Amino acid sequence: MEWENFRRSENVEDRRGDSQYADAGGGGGRGLGIGAIVVLGVIGWALGIDPRLLIGGAEMFHSATKGSQTQQAPSRPAGTPTDQMGQFVAAVLAENEDVWTDILPSQAGVNYVKPKLVLYSGSTRSACGGASAAMGPFYCPNDQKVYLDTSFFRDMKEKLGGGGDFAYAYVISHEIGHHVQNLLGILPKVQAAQARASSKAEANALSVRIELMADCLAGVWAANAQKRNQMLQPGDFEKAVNTAQAIGDDRLQSQAQGYAVPDSFTHGSSAQRVQWLNTGFKSGEVNACNTFAR
Repeated sequence: MEWENFRRSENVEDRRGDSQYADAGGGGGRGLGIGAIVVLGVIGWALGIDPRLLIGGAEMFHSATKGSQTQQAPSRPAGTPTDQMGQFVAAVLAENEDVWTDILPSQAGVNYVKPKLVLYSGSTRSACGGASAAMGPFYCPNDQKVYLDTSFFRDMKEKLGGGGDFAYAYVISHEIGHHVQNLLGILPKVQAAQARASSKAEANALSVRIELMADCLAGVWAANAQKRNQMLQPGDFEKAVNTAQAIGDDRLQSQAQGYAVPDSFTHGSSAQRVQWLNTGFKSGEVNACNTFAR
C-alpha cells in the first residue's frame, strides 16, 4: 500500500506513554463502544484473555446503549505524530477524512464530521469508559473518537495471521465506518434496538449486522481511495481479505475452543466479513452496505 504521499491528519490525539491517561480503572471499561465487542468476546479467547471479559463486555455495551457517561481524562491537544507508526495512522485517517468528506454528502446527503483518533499504549479512558490494549480498536459514539493501541497490529500479524499496511488500514477504516454509521443515525437506532432485545442472541444478531456494515464501509472507503490515488499494490487487497477471514467469529471461536456458537457471534463469520468487505470495495457506494435489508 502506497500511503507515503497521503497528507497527514492533525486529528490524532497521541496519549502514548502519558501516565495521566493510563487509568482504565478497576471498572474494567464500563460502557465501551460497539467496536470493542470483538475483542471482549471472540478475540479475547484467541489471545488468551480471561473469558470473564465476555460478561464485562456485555455490561459495558449495555451501559453505552443507555447513554451513560463516565469520567474521562482531559483531551490532549491533537496533532500529527512524528514516529513511523503515528505517521501511518495519521495518513490513513487523513485519507478517510478526504474520501468521506467527498462521498458522504453526495451519496447520503450527510456532511462528514471528522472524528479524533486516540493513540494510546496499555490503557486509557474514554467517554465510553476505560480501555485496555486487550480490547483492541474501538469507536466510542459518546465522544466520537476512535481508540487504537497499535500493539493490536502486532497481534494481528503474530497471533491472528493477518498483517500488512492495507490490512491495518482496513482495521482503522472499519472503526471510521462506525463513525459514519453514527453520522447517518444508524448506530444509535441499533443500540436502542439492542437495549430492547428480548435475548442476548437477538442483540448479538444486531451487532453482527452493524459490524458487517462497518466492514462494507471500509470497502467503500478503499474503493474510492483507490480511484483517487491508486494506492493499492499487488496483493494488498488479498491481505485485507485474509485479515477479515482471520477475525471472523467462527474461525476465532473454533481456534480457541474447538467449535463455533453462531448465536454468540458479534461480528459475523469469516465468509460474511469477506463478503461485505468485497461488496463495499466493488460498489464504492454507501447504499450497497445495507446489511439490515439482507
